[in-house]
Amino acid sequence: MKYLITTAVCLLAGLGAGLGTGFAGMSAAAVITPMLVTFLGIEPYTAVGIALASDVLASAVSAYTYGKNKNLDIKNGLVMMITVLIFTVVGSFVSSLVPSVAMGNFSVFMTLLLGIKFIVRPVMTTKTDMSARSAKSVLIKSIICGIIVGFICGFIGAGGGMMMLLLLTSVMGYELKTAVGTSVFIMTFTALTGSVSHFAIGGMPDILPFVLCIVFTLVFARIAAKIANKASPETLNRVTGIILVILGIVVLGFSLIK
Repeated sequence: MKYLITTAVCLLAGLGAGLGTGFAGMSAAAVITPMLVTFLGIEPYTAVGIALASDVLASAVSAYTYGKNKNLDIKNGLVMMITVLIFTVVGSFVSSLVPSVAMGNFSVFMTLLLGIKFIVRPVMTTKTDMSARSAKSVLIKSIICGIIVGFICGFIGAGGGMMMLLLLTSVMGYELKTAVGTSVFIMTFTALTGSVSHFAIGGMPDILPFVLCIVFTLVFARIAAKIANKASPETLNRVTGIILVILGIVVLGFSLIK
């Protein structure tokens, strides 16, 4: 019975995390962590490590799918990724020097608000609009956005995927598919760094939830990414918004259960 419950929880967690990653570039940690903690009693630090490990392959396969469909900006994505990694460390250091602030639901509210935004005010930027941008301006914005995302992630430990998507679409002028593709590309490396450091410090988790979460998240992220790349901008905005709102409400419910 224990194994059945573990499988069911990991399946649902992987379903939510995979759809969120493939459609919206959302971090798997926003869904997997509260579910593992609430229903399986896994220690939060270990649950975050499992979620980050699940993010690695799910983000990688999503990035590959978006890249294959020419919806990925590797050049500026690399610049932003390096900046995010550096300032995540800076944010973590600053966080250790100041009194702790209760920001546990930050990523949940970010998910909800972003979902509502995509439904009410969809991102209708086109590839033509993107090509009209100044390369220098995009480079500078990549660095600035990387600093913002990295510092906030390091300082409060949440919100990276959603924050990235918001900045890529609203500040950097990406159309939605390229924004998601670039976001999951960056998350592949940030999640890998985070998961390795988590397991190096806290040790390896129980193998069953670890493997199940990785597999289920990977499968559903692959499905979502393939659907997203074939969808029209209007449909993708609507589907992405609905999925984010549902996931935000569900995860908020889990946090209230705790």
